[in-house]
Amino acid sequence: MRKMWMGAIPVAAAVALALVGCAKKSSDQPKANDAGNTPPLAAAAPSAPAGPTVTLSGTIHFEGTPPERKAIKMSADDACHKQHTEPALTEDVVVGAGGGLQNVFVSVQAGLEGKTFPVPPDTVTLDQKGCIYYPHVFGLAVNQPLRILNSDPTLHNVHAIPESGHGEFNKGMARQGMQITEFVKELGTVRFKCDVHPWMQSWGHVMSHPYFGVTDNAGSYKIANLPPGEYTIQAWHEKLGSQTAKLTVTADGATPTLDFTFKAAAGS
Repeated sequence: MRKMWMGAIPVAAAVALALVGCAKKSSDQPKANDAGNTPPLAAAAPSAPAGPTVTLSGTIHFEGTPPERKAIKMSADDACHKQHTEPALTEDVVVGAGGGLQNVFVSVQAGLEGKTFPVPPDTVTLDQKGCIYYPHVFGLAVNQPLRILNSDPTLHNVHAIPESGHGEFNKGMARQGMQITEFVKELGTVRFKCDVHPWMQSWGHVMSHPYFGVTDNAGSYKIANLPPGEYTIQAWHEKLGSQTAKLTVTADGATPTLDFTFKAAAGS
């Protein structure tokens, strides 16, 4: 009997250690966020070439007479209507006083093949305020946290429609201050809309790299930290289409500029 008892001690100790190990592994697992999703694992370290980088800048121009921005009719929801002392205007084509085109997404489309980049640690926020999405056009990385916020005292629902056809979601947001977090896992453009308020629309561009920018109210954009290389740059607009141009970034640190010009679509 004494031999049997002594022999059981190592077995019991091994079982106890195994249980402790399992508990530790379980506590180390990523926790679900407030939307019920599991945060993704971080991407591999970047393999972008070392050396000097530059900031690409430019202006997107609109040629011709810009279309008139129309007042958005929000009277069907008083919680939306009363937040605007002046009528909110449509955002599909916004041209500044100097002819600069706002809300153009400018990005590297080719020239980074074979390079990987980490998922940015910061969170991108899409807000619903005054029954309008802010920002109207934005970029984010695959698996980067996207926080969606309802700043309005009314019901919204966020309906995300990826051009890839995968990962569509439709989430109701009934309370002011409510927020959810999503992780978009497919490259491409995602259209966000509110089925409750049909004028609400936003465009997210899901990228595999950090080299993109969005034009401001003067039509200006910047793309920072671009390494030397041969690139294809794309300028995308939700209504006017897209254009591309070739760009060479040299190792001598010369600052490149690249402008684009859009015209009104025929019949618009």
